[in-house]
Parts: sequence; structure tokens; C-alpha cells
Amino acid sequence: MTKISERLSVLPVESWLDFYIKNYKKITVVFTCLLLGVILLLGWTSAKKIREVVIEDFNNQQLVLARHAASQIENNLNIFRRELTLLAFSPAVQYTELVQMGRRMGIVFSSLKDDGCLEIRFVEAKRKKTYLVDNQGYRPMETTADDVGYLEWAEWKENKGKIQTSDVSPVAYGNRMRTVMRMALPVWQVSVDDAHPVATNEFSGVLIFVVDASSFAEKVSAGIRSGKTGYSWVIDNKGVFLYHPETEFIGRSAFEARKERKPTISFSRINEIQKEMILKGKEGTSWYVSGWHRGVQGEMKKLIAYAPIWLGKEENSPHWSVAVVAPTSEVEGAIQGIQARQFLLEGISILLLFCSGLLIVAILLRWSSTIKKEVEEKTKELKISENHWRSLIEHADDIIFTVDSRGTILSMNGYGHRFFEKKQEEIVGKSTGELFSEESNALIMKEIGLVVERNVSEQVTCSTQVKGGERWLSINFSGLLDEENKVYGVLGIARDITERKKIEQQMAHTEKLASVGTLAAGVAHEINNPLTIMLGFTEMLLEKAPVGSEDRDLLDTIEKHGLNAKRIVENLLGFARYTEHKEQDVDINGALESVLAVITNNLAIRKITMIKDLAPSMTIVMGDAGELQQVFFNLISNAIGAMKGGGTLVVSTRPLEDIQRVEIRVSDTGTGIPKDIRPKIFDPFFTTKKVGEGTGLGLSISYGIVSKHGGTMSFETRTAGESATPGTTFIITLPVKKQS
Repeated sequence: MTKISERLSVLPVESWLDFYIKNYKKITVVFTCLLLGVILLLGWTSAKKIREVVIEDFNNQQLVLARHAASQIENNLNIFRRELTLLAFSPAVQYTELVQMGRRMGIVFSSLKDDGCLEIRFVEAKRKKTYLVDNQGYRPMETTADDVGYLEWAEWKENKGKIQTSDVSPVAYGNRMRTVMRMALPVWQVSVDDAHPVATNEFSGVLIFVVDASSFAEKVSAGIRSGKTGYSWVIDNKGVFLYHPETEFIGRSAFEARKERKPTISFSRINEIQKEMILKGKEGTSWYVSGWHRGVQGEMKKLIAYAPIWLGKEENSPHWSVAVVAPTSEVEGAIQGIQARQFLLEGISILLLFCSGLLIVAILLRWSSTIKKEVEEKTKELKISENHWRSLIEHADDIIFTVDSRGTILSMNGYGHRFFEKKQEEIVGKSTGELFSEESNALIMKEIGLVVERNVSEQVTCSTQVKGGERWLSINFSGLLDEENKVYGVLGIARDITERKKIEQQMAHTEKLASVGTLAAGVAHEINNPLTIMLGFTEMLLEKAPVGSEDRDLLDTIEKHGLNAKRIVENLLGFARYTEHKEQDVDINGALESVLAVITNNLAIRKITMIKDLAPSMTIVMGDAGELQQVFFNLISNAIGAMKGGGTLVVSTRPLEDIQRVEIRVSDTGTGIPKDIRPKIFDPFFTTKKVGEGTGLGLSISYGIVSKHGGTMSFETRTAGESATPGTTFIITLPVKKQS
């Protein structure tokens, strides 16, 4: 019974072996086909995934390029807006002072023409006359219909302070067609100068910048490269190309230009992307079919990334878009190489499967090793491409950084490290509050919060303290999106605008001095008349009062304080009144020596050591020697007053590198100027001296004299809390006499 049972249990195994021996060919074929199917499926899935990852990464890199280009163009537009606003605040423009207006418009035009500015036009409201500055110079001309349209828009009070940016339109300008846009700003008489001490607040006209949009866009877009052959183009919100490597496309509708170039190809996908995404001011990535690329003809697939360029901050303001495109061959060539070798190995595997199972395993191992090597090579290529884009960011002249929603810095380019003078480990992982003051950081965190919450671009202007002093930055923030189109971080691009900020502050200070000077002149004249009468009657009473009497003592006191008041009034008149300016050759060293000779004894009494470092061969300055000596005397007197217990006074001169200006420095080792009063030291009547020791007009008058000579006046200061060696240095620069 047991043997029978054993026999029965062996029968199935024997039957299976017999079946396999008889049908081993069919079984091997079926097993091989199944294995081949599994290999092909895995290979196809792997190749598809690699292709998707590489294409997505490449397109995201193109999107970073598009955003950066859009940000640069927006920053350049902001420069045009600021220049337009500053020019509109000029009294020469507001009151149509033709000579000064022409000079002022010419200066602005020369600074903007390389960026695409074609004309600056001022349309006067009263005479409806147009004044034009272009490459041919400054001149009046007849008012055009466009000028009248802008003038009628500007006359409405609700448009006061608004900048109107027109749509782009093709215009015949010079010898060729240009895509032109206009930026217009109403001009009202709100500023004052010597000729107009009181603002009339009347409408004066409209100021118009005529800009070549193609030249403007080309300056940024022409240098963009994606991969080896990719390029960028810029389009307005009506679908007109503002810039394209194919120059015949510029100024034409993108829909019509493509269809005319290749009527046999359907451009429905790119047309749909333009209508639904690009022309609506959205950003993103996609692909489309084209018929050419950089001289290569034929139907091909291209990758595209696009970002908007907003021309204004209003909700419905016009916009442009910048797109970065590259053929899929930039990445598919490498992918196809992998796939071709993969399929070849699969074919070899099929043949070897019929020979030996062990050989199949060896081939599969070899295939796996080859795939790994190919992936490593492609990873290296991708890393090279990543390093290429990183190099572009590292060599940019802007601070480019990323932060999270809490203000933690995730990355920063080399320019940012050099600007803040800190190493990478001192910045990455730190809060923005460690780089900016509490006030500036509050503004930055507010804008970061808006970007994260609304996924919009925001801009902020703030200051920071670096070793070189206070610096001003204009920062543009935009969101970094993940796969779900949610903001996971914020990209910041900051530009150093310190010099421009100084110019704006200097212009504001000059206008404030003019207003205060006018007010001071009126007050001084009103006080001077009764003072003269009082002193006259006092003198008559003194002649009658006996010497030594109590009445005479009282009259002497009245005369003393009356003369003191008269001196203050004369200082006010000297600050406000325009005095005759005597132009003559002035030896700066000689003028300084004359002043120093007067105060030498005073220095010895106050225990102050004087160091003179006068350049031996100083150039000659054209100006009024008496006025300049007054400036030097005021600065040296202030330096002596700052060193109560003695110290060192350093007076130096030197020519600057451009040999067109000279520099005069007056330094002391006093207590320095406290930070809270530094912005006020050039204000009239501001003084830290005791009552009766000063009027607060010395630095204001000195500032006005230096400005009248075409020079600049600034200061550097350190208190004991800021430096171990406190003190103050006043710096004057003056233009040298031009050699005939």
C-alpha cells in the first residue's frame, strides 16, 4: 500500500518532466517571449520616465531664464519711469524755461538713448507747442495729433501723477520700421526755483518718452541661450513680436508671421498657448510644433517657457511676455542614443536567451551596467548644463537669491556674497533680518508674504548697512513654483541703486534750500526795517545819556543785542540773496593756506595739531576765491569746535583719477556726528551749538556755494559707538579749469 502511494506521488513529477521534454521548444519560446515582453515593457517605461524628467528639468531651466529676462526688462522700464518722473519735477520743464529745459531734456536723453529712447517730447499746454530732443538735438516743432491726444488726457486732474504707457505700434522712424511705445506723464507747476519762488500749481503740459520697444527688448533677450541653439523672443499683449532672432518677424503679428512662413504646418498648439496663456500675462512651460530653427528647415518639436513683463502696477495694465524656446533635439538626441543602445541590447538578449539561461543573466547584468553608465554620463551632461546656468547667475551684476516663506535664505550668488562681504556659510540658512535693518526687513517680509500668498511679483526699495556704509537696493520678488503650481520659495533679484538714490536726495535738498532761502529773505527784510529804526533811536538816546549812568548802561545793552540781531538778519540775507559771482582763476592750495594762516594761533590755544597734505601740482579752479575761502573757513571752524579737548586737524587736496575734478578734505578727530541728526546738518538754521554761538547757516551757505561752482559736498563720520577712532571728514569736489 505504501509503495503504491509513493508511486502515485511520483507520477505527477514524471508526467511534468515528460511534458517538458516533449514540448521544451514551445515552452522555451513562450518563456522567452514573456521575458522579452517584460524586458521591453521595463525598457519602454524607463526610457519614457528618463525622457519626461530630462525634458521637464530642461524646460524649468528655460523658465528660470524667462523669469530673469522679464525681471531685467521690468527693472529697465522702472528706470525709464523714474527718469520721466524726475524730469517732470524739474522747474525748467514746468515753467518752460527753454534753454534750461533743453539742457535738462538733453541730459536725460543722452542717458537713455542707448537703452532704446528715440525722443523726449514736451507739449506745452498754453501755446500747444512741442519741444523735441532726439539724436539731432533740441528744437521746437509743430504739435502732432498724437501730441494733442496726450495733452487732452493730461489736462484731467485725476490723471495727475499717472504715467500712461501706450501699446506698441510699428512706425516708420528714420530709414527703417520700428516698434514704438510712448510713456506720458502730466506736468504741473509744483516746483520752485529762483525765478518762481512760489509754485502756481497750474497745468503746464505733458512729457512724453518715445521708446523703441524692439531695441529695448533686444538688449536683454539677444544674449539669452538655452542649450546649444535655443533662443528667446518677446511679444506684446496683442501678439506682435517685439524681438525675434528672425528679424523679419519683428513688428508683425506672431499668428500671421508663422503661417506666412510655413503655410503647410499647423501652428494650432502654439497659437493656443499664446491666446490662453502668454497674451493673458501667465507664465509656464509647454511644447509646440514649428517649421524651422536657426536656419534648419523642417517640421520639429520645440520646448517653450514663458513669463510676463508687466508695464504697470495697475490690475489691467498692459504687459509683454518673454519666451525661451529650444528644439527637443537638445535633449532627445541623448535620450534616443540611450534608447537605441537599450533596444540593441534587448535584441542581443533575445538571441542569447535561446542559447543559455546563464548567458541571458550575464547579458542582463551587462545591460544593467551599461544603462547605469549611460545614466551617469547623462547626469554629467545635465550637471554641465546646470553649471552653465549657475555660471550665468553667478556672473550677473545683480544680487540673486532665494528664500522660503519665513525669510530664511536658501541660496545667493557670488555677487551677493561680495556685496554683503560675507561667506556662503554666513548667509545661507540665516534670516534676512541678519542682513537688513529691522525696518527694511519688515518691508521685505511683507512682500515675501504677498508673493507666497498670491503668487505675484512684488518690488521693494530698502536700505542696508555694509562695511562701506549705507547702501540702497531695489529688490524684485517672484514665486518659485512646484509641480502643483504652488509657491514653495521666493526668488529675489536686487540691484544696487545707491548712486541714483544719492542724486535724488541731492536734488530734493537743493529744492528745499531754494524754498527756505526765499522764505528767509522775506523774513529777514521784515525784521531788518524795525531793527534799523530801533538802533537809530538807541544811538540818539546814547548821545544824550550821561556816561556811567544807569540809563546809558540799559541803552548799551539794547544796542548790543540789537546789533546781534542785525548780524543774524544779515546772515539770513546772505543765505537767501544771490550775490555777484566773480569768475577768476583760484589756486585751491593758496586759498587754503590763506585760511589756515588766520586760524593757526587759535589751533595752538586749543591744543590742536594741524596736518597739511596738499598736492604739489594742483590744477586751477574757476570760481570766486572769497566764496571758496568762506566755505573752507566754515568747515575748519566747525572741525575746531568739534575737538573740545584738543585733537588733530587734517587738511588735504588731490586731483581725482579722471583729472577733471579736484578733491578737498577737512578731517577732525572730534566726537563725530550722531546718526539721528546726519540727514539734517545741511538744513538752514539747524545747529547743535548753544544759543548765541551759531545761527545754523554755515553749512547751508557752504553747500550752496559749492553747488554754484558745479561741485559736490558730502561727509563721512564715525561716533565712539561706531568706531574706536571717531571723527568727521567733509569732502568737497570741484571741476578744474578746462585747458584752452
